[in-house]
Amino acid sequence: MSGASAVMRSVLALLLTLSGVVAAEAAEPDAARLLFTGDIMLSRQVAREIDARRGLSPWHGLRDVLRRADVVVGNFEGTVGASEACDAPKELCFAVEPQLVPLLKDAGFTALGIANNHSGDLGAAGRKATREALQAAGLGAIGSAESPAFVKVRGRTLALISLNLVPGRDGQMDRIPSWQAAQKLRLARALADWVIVSVHWGKELADWVVPEQEAAATWLVAQGADLITGAHPHVVQPPACVDGKPVFYSLGNHVFDQKYPQTKRGLIADCEIKDDRLICSGLPTRTPDGSAYPAWTAEQDQPQATLAQCSVKPSAPLRVAGQAISPWIRDGEIASDRLVLEGRAEASRWRTPPRALLSAEAGRLVADQPPLLFTLERHASPIDGEDGPRPYVYEVTPHGLVAKWRGSALAWPLLDAVLIADAAGQSYLCALHRGDSFIMLDTATPSATRTQVYAWNGFGFTGVSDDTLAARCAGRFDPRRLSE
Repeated sequence: MSGASAVMRSVLALLLTLSGVVAAEAAEPDAARLLFTGDIMLSRQVAREIDARRGLSPWHGLRDVLRRADVVVGNFEGTVGASEACDAPKELCFAVEPQLVPLLKDAGFTALGIANNHSGDLGAAGRKATREALQAAGLGAIGSAESPAFVKVRGRTLALISLNLVPGRDGQMDRIPSWQAAQKLRLARALADWVIVSVHWGKELADWVVPEQEAAATWLVAQGADLITGAHPHVVQPPACVDGKPVFYSLGNHVFDQKYPQTKRGLIADCEIKDDRLICSGLPTRTPDGSAYPAWTAEQDQPQATLAQCSVKPSAPLRVAGQAISPWIRDGEIASDRLVLEGRAEASRWRTPPRALLSAEAGRLVADQPPLLFTLERHASPIDGEDGPRPYVYEVTPHGLVAKWRGSALAWPLLDAVLIADAAGQSYLCALHRGDSFIMLDTATPSATRTQVYAWNGFGFTGVSDDTLAARCAGRFDPRRLSE
């Protein structure tokens, strides 16, 4: 092939890709567009290139598309702070100068995932500085501790969860399966139309999906994930439809300075909510040699065929006493640590004060009475000051929530709790407790856990001795059976 022909072919491929981008932008007015990118690293050679280009944004070639989307989320691979604070070789410590953070907002990003193996490169102080720098720039900062976060997009509620399965310098990581991850997904599933999980996993530089990723994806979908986007391998891995839900196992690098040919290719998960369906495809990018600035490309097959069967309906809203309950958020805003709940019915609407919510579900706690709302909320104890989950029970009325039980302690310190129902439809409280007691608190030393079933007595909870319910309760928190 002559040089002129090669150039013509490259130009044609680029035009085809850009036409696809334009077509994707021509969404109907009521449709919402969501974009998810791979790894973003703004230190090392990336920072040097930005400086050499006099501050030109790495997204100057993609910005028009990103800015037109309703939600744009990426994986922020690094920690905001000075490289001098690194306690490891500087090339392995992704310290990001604070002045580079606003480039993300200017590019069109809505939020950044901060759950990965480099989020702890500068320790606890670096984690705090990263959250504060992103928030100061008007960006959501979503780590494991901030998950789930909720965002309202054109009247629909999305839950965003970030998990890290790769240990970093400070050893912090999430585990799948675990009751902690299940709790986050349970709250997200109860309050959102769609649940989106970004997860750091897999094997670096492997362009194939390892069995651990497949097992984790299956578990996440069973727990309520509607869309999964993956990072960490730094190369694109083939997406898949797992039990009817789109899974982008690895989106590869988005803005990064690695030089291997495969690490120069990336994929943006391009998802649209239209006619109450979430449908995804992919927009491929390629970073030129000697640069970390991505550009659109047609060199990589888009995964539409693989994901064509993954059309995801919204989940049913949480309803209690005829009221649909969801987070109250202004369109485009992100809420995480303290949520305002809103109840809606044909003739009524109410909102609650902000609360640190861990879970919410409805149950018929008394067989012949209407369902009540059961929540777990994080509060500090007025007795010993310990911050932890507290159980609440509310009656739901057209005017709001009426507390029937205000976070008083159960038999032992609580970790998590769910409702389980017997054959007659009556709900019982299935609690996961710590192994210590209120008399001898031991929060510093890992200890065994225990489960206990409680029945609602109208004024509180009473322990229940029932072998069948006890076995079911224990199974709900058994990591091998958490998908039940």
